[in-house]
Amino acid sequence: MRLRQVVLATGIGLIIGYLAKQQVTHYQKVTPEKALKQAKDTFKKNGPISGSWIYMKPEEVEKNGLLYNAYRGGVTRNVDGQNKQYEFYVDVDTGAVVGSVQTA
Repeated sequence: MRLRQVVLATGIGLIIGYLAKQQVTHYQKVTPEKALKQAKDTFKKNGPISGSWIYMKPEEVEKNGLLYNAYRGGVTRNVDGQNKQYEFYVDVDTGAVVGSVQTA
């Protein structure tokens, strides 16, 4: 009977651990690397890009009256023989590109 209790307790512990892991990974924030990849994929829909960067520390950004916790990054693309730079913000929680603007 003692062995049966140990096996049962181990099984219950494994199930609880698995369910807890699923909940934690479901609410895990987007990493900067994943945010950069998603932003690059979005920009590539309009043509090739030649360079990219992202800050690893999120910033608070206001867009349309809403506050976002977002990563700031940028891409460079060649348009009509000239390099054009674009800056963007990627929401830490969803990975969506919140806004972009052409710079220099």
